[in-house]
Amino acid sequence: MKFKTDNKLLSMFSYASLTDIVFLLLIFFLLSSSFVIQPGIKVQLPHAETGEPQTERQVTITVTEGGEIFYNNEQIALADLGARLLPVIERDPENVVIIQADRTVSLQNTIEVIDIAKAVGATRFNIATEPLRR
Repeated sequence: MKFKTDNKLLSMFSYASLTDIVFLLLIFFLLSSSFVIQPGIKVQLPHAETGEPQTERQVTITVTEGGEIFYNNEQIALADLGARLLPVIERDPENVVIIQADRTVSLQNTIEVIDIAKAVGATRFNIATEPLRR
């Protein structure tokens, strides 16, 4: 018994499935791009031409425009900073302390943070900056 098959080419292409795929890709990229934004404390870092990316072991201390102190994105009082840094520095004295101070913060406030870190044994410091925009 022989069956007759029609192998005809379709003369029209349906764009419905293609638009569904493009729409799903658009939604995926819109949702995933919102996760790229770096969470954390809003500070306006000073600009520098010779900034370098930091990839070593590090502890981040942020000083905001309002004078709040954040230790690795957790707000703490200035008096508690030494107690929070001490175990980390004792465990590994080579940890780099990154100071992210808002550009409007006085130098005195930044020096106070560095003095507290030095008092508990920190020896390596970096001040976070943004690249210079031209």
